Amino acid sequence: MIQNIKIFIDADGCPVKEETYKVALRYGISVVVVANKRLQIPLNPLISMEVVPSGADEADNWIAENIRPMDICITSDIPLADRCLKKEAFVIDARGEEFDEDMIGDALATRELMKHLRELGEMKGGPPPFSPRDRSHFLGALDRVIQKIKKKLK
Repeated sequence: MIQNIKIFIDADGCPVKEETYKVALRYGISVVVVANKRLQIPLNPLISMEVVPSGADEADNWIAENIRPMDICITSDIPLADRCLKKEAFVIDARGEEFDEDMIGDALATRELMKHLRELGEMKGGPPPFSPRDRSHFLGALDRVIQKIKKKLK
C-alpha cells in the first residue's frame, strides 16, 4: 500500500479509467476522477469524483492546483502534463507514454505545429483509434511509474 500518493485522472474522454482503478486498488493508491460532469465510478473509498465547472481548462486547472510531488496524472493534454511535471508529479498518457522533463518541450512544440497545420487545412483527422496494444502499453507504464515511486519512498 502506498499512502499519501494519488492518481488524478483527466477523465473526459479517458479510455483507461477502468484499468487505472484496477491497478490503483491493487496497490492501495487513491484515485481522483476529475471531469465537468458526474461520471460512474466504482463504489470504493479509494476512488473519488471531483466535478468541476464547465469550461475548456477547468479540469486541467483543478488537477494542476491539487497535484503534489510524487502523485500521478493520467492525461493526454500536453499543457497539463507540463504543469504537473513542474510540480514534480509523474504523467502518463492513455497510450502509455510517460511524459518527462526531457521530452515535454518537444511535445509542446509539436502540439503547436500540428495545431497550426490544422488551422491552415494541411492536416485532417486525429490520432489513430485506441487499440488493445495501447491499453497494454498504458498498464505497463502505470506499473513502472508506481514501482519508481515505491523505490523513491523507501
